[in-house]
Amino acid sequence: MSEFFTLRIVDAGRAPLLGFFLAFIVTFVVTRVNVRLIRADVRFWFKNVQAGDLHIHHVVFGVVLMLVGGVAAIAVPDEYAGWDVTAAVVFGVGSALVLDEFALILHLSDVYWTEKGRASVDAVFVAIAVTGLLLLGVRPAGFEGLQPDLDADISRPLLVGVYVCSLIINLVLAVLTLLKGKIWTGLIGLFLPFLLVIGVIRVARPGSPWARWRYAPGSRQHRAAVYREARFRRPLIRAKIWVQEFIAGRHDLIPPELRHRTRTLERRRQVRRRPFDHAHHDRRSEPPSPERPTRHN
Repeated sequence: MSEFFTLRIVDAGRAPLLGFFLAFIVTFVVTRVNVRLIRADVRFWFKNVQAGDLHIHHVVFGVVLMLVGGVAAIAVPDEYAGWDVTAAVVFGVGSALVLDEFALILHLSDVYWTEKGRASVDAVFVAIAVTGLLLLGVRPAGFEGLQPDLDADISRPLLVGVYVCSLIINLVLAVLTLLKGKIWTGLIGLFLPFLLVIGVIRVARPGSPWARWRYAPGSRQHRAAVYREARFRRPLIRAKIWVQEFIAGRHDLIPPELRHRTRTLERRRQVRRRPFDHAHHDRRSEPPSPERPTRHN
């Protein structure tokens, strides 16, 4: 095990990436446990960070840590390997805090515990998958160990041409897969190109840009897309949501503070409408004044 770690991690220069990977996962799990305990209003646990009436989200601390870790990784000389790992750990902690509130940044609204907040968990899962593949030595849209053989009669320009062509083909296939609404297949397929071929061949998801452009309503392809979405895709989505809720908590429940805020806003709206409604009601309830007889001279 130690030889494998030395060969695949240390000698390959992936120690900072391993530090980032572990720090990212640990920080995400700890953060989710913390926010779920805060949401449950556990007495002995911490509360939200407040500055007066301002709630400071943990994405703020994440941005600061990412800045510190990123600048430190650039500024530290190459011979200080330990400091590189430390900077990567700090960057991983900050990245987890930022991606945990990715939905808040995307929607510019506090949607952490709503269904839109699941986008944060999706972003974290994608980051973990991509980083894990990089840690295993899988390169995105490229060849592993593409080096010219001195004994072979293969020139370097030919190798570069083959690499560029494969890169362009993989990127085109990834774009087509994403246009078909297959986000996970498109992203992971950059590391495992055979997934891109499967994603391009298979029918697109209904509602995706490709389906809107290419599938006429009621056509055979549209019916096949709807059938596969209901038959195969939705059970997978339910399983994914179950895993997300098991790790990160339910996102379809309104938290107490948001429910209280909604009631307060509704009360304020009713108070603002009340004078107008009363005046309008009074004017409508007044009996019509009798018309005065007109004098004719």
